[in-house]
Amino acid sequence: MTVRETRGANRGHPGSSKKKTRVAPRGRQVQAGCREELDRLLGSEPSRRDMLIEYLHVIQDHYGYLSVAHMAALAERMKLAQAEVYEVATFYAHFTIVKEDQSPPPAITLRVCDSPSCEMAGATSLATQLETSFAGQVRVVRAPCMGRCDTAPVVAVNQRHIDHANVQRVTHAVEQRQLTPKIPTYVGFESYREQGGYQLLGQCLAGERSPGEIIQALKHASLRGLGGAGFPTGTKWEVVRSYPGPRYVAVNADEGEPGTFKDRFHLERDPHRMLEGALLASWVVQADTLYIYLRDEYPAIRKILLAEIEALREAGLSSHVKVELRRGAGAYICGEESAMLESIEGKRALPRHRPPYVAERGLFDCPTLVNNVETLHWVRDIVERGPEWFAGHGRNGAKGLRSYSVSGRVNSPGVKLAPAGITARQLLDEYCEGMLPGHRFRAYLPGGASGGILPESKADLPLDFGSLAAEDCFVGSHAVVIVSDQDDLRGIALNLMRFFEHESCGQCTPCRVGTEKAVALMQEKQWNRQLLEELAVVMADASICGLGQAAPNPLLCTLRYFPEEFES
Repeated sequence: MTVRETRGANRGHPGSSKKKTRVAPRGRQVQAGCREELDRLLGSEPSRRDMLIEYLHVIQDHYGYLSVAHMAALAERMKLAQAEVYEVATFYAHFTIVKEDQSPPPAITLRVCDSPSCEMAGATSLATQLETSFAGQVRVVRAPCMGRCDTAPVVAVNQRHIDHANVQRVTHAVEQRQLTPKIPTYVGFESYREQGGYQLLGQCLAGERSPGEIIQALKHASLRGLGGAGFPTGTKWEVVRSYPGPRYVAVNADEGEPGTFKDRFHLERDPHRMLEGALLASWVVQADTLYIYLRDEYPAIRKILLAEIEALREAGLSSHVKVELRRGAGAYICGEESAMLESIEGKRALPRHRPPYVAERGLFDCPTLVNNVETLHWVRDIVERGPEWFAGHGRNGAKGLRSYSVSGRVNSPGVKLAPAGITARQLLDEYCEGMLPGHRFRAYLPGGASGGILPESKADLPLDFGSLAAEDCFVGSHAVVIVSDQDDLRGIALNLMRFFEHESCGQCTPCRVGTEKAVALMQEKQWNRQLLEELAVVMADASICGLGQAAPNPLLCTLRYFPEEFES
C-alpha cells in the first residue's frame, strides 16, 4: 500500500477505507441569528470591502466587543474569508475579540496612558491603584499616547477622557457612568462663515482663482508637511495633479506620536480651518473623494467632524468632492502614509514598499494627495493673507509658523504657536513659563518618541526640519517633551522602545524582532553597548518604514549623551 493509499484508509471510521462524507462546509459555520443581527446593524446597502474596519467598529460599539460568531457572519456578508476578517480585527489594538470559550469583557474599560509625559506624571502608580480599586469590576489596560500630554496623566473611561487623572476623578466618572466624550466649545460652521470662512473656497469653485495660483502661494510661503516628513506642500499638490485621474485626497489625522497633540488642539477649536484646506486641496488636484482618517483616541472630534461635514454638504460647499470620515482603531503605524491608506482600504496597516510613491499610486492604486491636519490648517491664511505673511515668521533661517506640542516638566504645557526654528530653551522660557518648581532642565525630546533625546547643552539648536541632523535627531511633528534632573532617562528610553515594540506592524523582521530584542537588552542592569549599537544599525538600515528606522534614536542618544545612565 502506498503512502497516499495509507492516508486514504485512515480517514473515516477506524479500519474503514471509505472516505467520510462531509455534510457541512469547512470552517466556522455562520449562525442564522448573527446574520440577522448584522443585517439590522449594518443595513441593507451592499457591503464595501474598504468599509471592513468601519463595520467592525459598528459591531463593537453595539456589543462592546467582537465575537468570532459575528466576525464569521460579517465575512459571509462581505464575501471574504473568515481569516481575512479575523486578521484585520486582531491587528488593531482597540478591537476586543471574544472567543467561544471566553466571557465578554466588563462594560467599562479604563485605558491608562503610559506615554513618557504621563509616566513622568505618575501614570504607572495610578494604573496600579486603579487595578486594585476596581478589581473584577472594570477592565484596566495600559495604553499608548492618547494625544493629551499637556494634561498628564490621562485615563480614558470608555470614550470619556479624564485629564490630570487620579483615583477619585476616575471613580467619579465610573460611578456616574460618564462614558461618552465631552464635546469642547469650538467654532462651528455658521461662526466660521461669519469670520470670512469659505470665501476662498467659493472663489475657487466659481472660477475666480486658478489651481496654479493656489499652488504658487503655498510654494512661496515655504509651507511644508507638518506631520513629520516636511515635504514641500505646493510641490506635492502639483505632482499629484500631474498624474491622470481618478485622484484622491487623504487627511492624516492619526497623530499617534507620543508627545504630539497639536492636531487635536486645532480640530477641537477650529475644525473648519482644516476642512476648508482639505476641500481646497481636493479642488486643486480634482479629487474624486476626500478621506479624513481620524485616530480612534479622538471620539469627541469624530462627533464634531460628522456634524460639520454634514453642514458643509447641506450648504453645497463640498459638492465637488465626496467626503468620507474614517475611524482608526488604535495603530500608531497608521501615521505612516501608505499604512494609513491600507487601513482606509479596510486592511491591516502594513506600510508599502517604495517606489511607487503614494502621489502616483496610492488609494486603490490611484494618485493620492496625503496631507497632515496642521498643513491644511494654514492653507486659507496663506492664500488670503499672502505667502509673505507666513514666510515672514521664523527664526534662525527657518520660515513659517509651527504648532509645537510641549509637555513634561514645564509650568505651562500645551500647543505653542511659535516661529519655525525657535529653540527648546526659547520655547521653555518665552512660551512655557520655565521649569516646574524644584526641577532643573536636563534633557528634551525634540520630535516626540522617534526624534531622539538631547541634553540641555543642546537646547539652543533650532527646532526645524534638518537642523538637528548633525545630532542624529529630528523635529518630526514638533513635539517637545522637557525632562528634568528628577527623571530617569534610562527609563524614558526603555518606555519609548517598549512603545515601538508594541506598535510594530510586524511586517519586517528588523523592526519586529529588533524592538523586542532591544527591550530585553535595555531591561538589563548593565547595558551591552556594542550589541545595542549593532542592533540599532540593523534596524535603521533594514526596516521597511520610518517606525523601525527611527526606533533606535532614543536609545542611541542615551548612549551618546548620557553614558552615566548605563555605565553606573
